[in-house]
Order: sequence, then C-alpha cells, then structure tokens
Amino acid sequence: MFVSAPRESNKRAWLYRIRPSVVHTPFAPIKQEHLISDFGKRHPNPNQLRWNPFDIPSEPTDWVHGLRTVCGAGDPLSRHGCAIHVYVCNTSMKDSALYNSDGDFLIVPQQGALDITTEFGKLHVEPNEICVIQQGMRFSVEVQGPTRGYVLEVYDAHFVLPNLGPI
Repeated sequence: MFVSAPRESNKRAWLYRIRPSVVHTPFAPIKQEHLISDFGKRHPNPNQLRWNPFDIPSEPTDWVHGLRTVCGAGDPLSRHGCAIHVYVCNTSMKDSALYNSDGDFLIVPQQGALDITTEFGKLHVEPNEICVIQQGMRFSVEVQGPTRGYVLEVYDAHFVLPNLGPI
C-alpha cells in the first residue's frame, strides 16, 4: 500500500544505508566550546549591536569547530526557540559527520561554497543560496578554502516547504 501526504506535512523518509544504523559505532561527543544553548545565563542587551565578520581562523578548522553562537532564545530541552550561529572554517570535515538532535539547521553561506553530504545525497550550496538540514539527519561538510556564513537553528517546528499548488 502506498500512502502519500502533501509536501508540507510529509515527515517520513525511507533510507537504504550501506550498513544498518544498529551496526554503526556509537556516537561520541566532541569538545566544542563556542556553541551555547542556555540563554538564561546572560542578561539581554537592549542596545543596538553590530559586529564585523568573524575572522577566518589561520589554523585548520572544520565546519563543526568553526560554529559560534551569536544569539538565541528559548531552550532545546523544552523544544521551543531558536539559536543563531555563524560558521568560519577552512578545512573539510574528515572521517566525521554531525548529528543535530536539537532542531533543524537553515544554512546560509556568505563566502565560499559548501559541499554537504547527507543521508539523502550530496548538496552544493553557494552564497545567495540556502540549505535546510533537518533534525536527526547526519551530514558532513566539505569546503574549498576560506568559508563563512550563518546558521539559524529552530528547536520547535520544522522548516516548511510551501505548497506549490496544482501543477
């Protein structure tokens, strides 16, 4: 039996993996000191703020270790809110992948293209384009030189593709 759902409410995918998930090695946390999610520990600043682009590091830095939290609201544990990050990197992720269990990522490259490998396939994302990586999807990022951009992470609802209507 084949059941279909409208594009904006389809939340299912069937993936064929080279090896089943149950035989993969366990996930391991990595040390990443620039991402935060406890926004209640900081007092809000009512002043207008502005910052220059973050410097691209001189030492090799991959996409995960180049993520920096700029601001946010809510809490991933309560499944409500969002966080805004920037990324600055110059090296591809080697033999590693990221799994975000908190929410969806909306990735907006500013400088340099990203080659993102997901469980659904490969994406090439350049400046003036966007990419959404859904919660729970494993992915890896390759770059060709200095790269920077923005990431919006939503903790509650998923990003929704608009219904295209009758074709």
